[in-house]
Amino acid sequence: MKNYPVILLLVVLWSCSSIKKHNEQRASCIEPEQLKEDVDYAYSKLEKMHPHLYWYISKQELDRKFDSLKQTLNEPLTPLQFYFRFQPVIASIREGHLSLRIPRKKFTREEIKNFEQQKGLFSRFEYYVKRDRMFIIENRDGIENIKPGTEVLTINSIPVSEYIRKYRNLISSDGYNTTFHAYYLKDLFFNFYTAENGLSDSAIIETLYKGKKNTITLHRESKSESDLEKDKEMKKRTQERKINDYVASSNSYNRSFKFLDKDSTIAYIKVKSFSREYSNRFYKETFAKIRNAKSPYLIIDVRNNYGGSLHEINNLYSYLADQPFTLIRPSQVTSKTTPLKTNYFRKSSPFEYALKSIVYPSYFFAQAFSTYKKDGKVFYKMRVDKPTKPNKEAFHGKVFVLINGGSFSASSIITAKLKNDKRAILVGEETGGANDGTVAGFYSYQKLPNSKIRFPIGLLLVQPNINMSDSKKGVVPDVIVKESMQDIINKKDPQLDWIRNTIAKEKEKRSVKKR
Repeated sequence: MKNYPVILLLVVLWSCSSIKKHNEQRASCIEPEQLKEDVDYAYSKLEKMHPHLYWYISKQELDRKFDSLKQTLNEPLTPLQFYFRFQPVIASIREGHLSLRIPRKKFTREEIKNFEQQKGLFSRFEYYVKRDRMFIIENRDGIENIKPGTEVLTINSIPVSEYIRKYRNLISSDGYNTTFHAYYLKDLFFNFYTAENGLSDSAIIETLYKGKKNTITLHRESKSESDLEKDKEMKKRTQERKINDYVASSNSYNRSFKFLDKDSTIAYIKVKSFSREYSNRFYKETFAKIRNAKSPYLIIDVRNNYGGSLHEINNLYSYLADQPFTLIRPSQVTSKTTPLKTNYFRKSSPFEYALKSIVYPSYFFAQAFSTYKKDGKVFYKMRVDKPTKPNKEAFHGKVFVLINGGSFSASSIITAKLKNDKRAILVGEETGGANDGTVAGFYSYQKLPNSKIRFPIGLLLVQPNINMSDSKKGVVPDVIVKESMQDIINKKDPQLDWIRNTIAKEKEKRSVKKR
């Protein structure tokens, strides 16, 4: 313990040096031949590691796209400029989990602390994207009295439509899905924008509301003492916040439960992310309440849920099943050594590296024996591809599931399974994730040798245990109900209303029969 201050000092110095080196490299230009080397490096890693690379695009077509890209690399580019050239090619593979990471500027702890004491420039609004247009649908701080439904026309004189068209090409989606882009783009728009334009203290936006244009200057403001106190309070982890998976940054819960009517006949579970953390306890307590209330109806809302833990969705399904089930098919990998390519020491400080080194032998042997071969293919051992018994507290009533284009990855896996097994009625719009599975699970975090752009490659082919549709699209709902921007502004929910009205009609029919 006497050497602890020295170790801490070394870690801080290493961190500062690493940040400086990263930012200098990010600003430097890379020669065309080196950029072409990065393109070839990325493709070779994809061919070796990705278990279903040509799912949505032929090898011939992908070869052509990579070759075409290399032919355009005739001048030195910064890593960010190269990213904007290369990512559209990666997106053309049409695999939603596969994308290059934006080469962002890194900040010191002091800079990060300073940002935390300020309010965001654009993050204080909620947005809605429709085709090449972007609207503000919520103004949390009442900035400049901007009304919900206001269209943002330009940012610092650049048309927003230009940014949207550019950024849309960067987004990877599963197959030929038609709904995912609008949801993901509204969430990532300003990630792309700040990577390209930097973090500014102000921005001039031109807006349009009810035919009237207005020019507004947004400023990055310092948080008040009360705001800082609220931040501290939100970071506290109470028991309730743990179980419902509280997210301080959005002041909301990933999981929530309530009854939608006074007589507790309609149970409602909303899951924003399958994070797994404390999920076992949440579902145990929630389904006990539903059972005690003898609720005949259950609504599960996975709209805008980008996915997460397979363990959690397997556990949730066990509360809906009436017989043993298998959630997913065996997950294929490219080789027996694939599980060892997950970059165990990634993002480790010197101190963390030393600690991880101690337990590495155990990790190595666990991963080395985690695969098996069958019919000439290699599979990764997972608990969720084995039969699971229904939970004792399983719900046996009628289930409705709300889905939309923001339902991705694990959300699509469980909804595809529910639809295939005819265990639920799906309401809303086509999911953002594919009906027939995806490539994810865990990743090999590659780094392109010259541009240093990070490139995580999913290693597992994860598919629900269903009769495959081969639609190359998302999970299609049993009942299609659209939600408009005005619905969101007016806090109306036509998709949930459809379910509630359907239940009300069923109740009325039963009531008439009893008379």
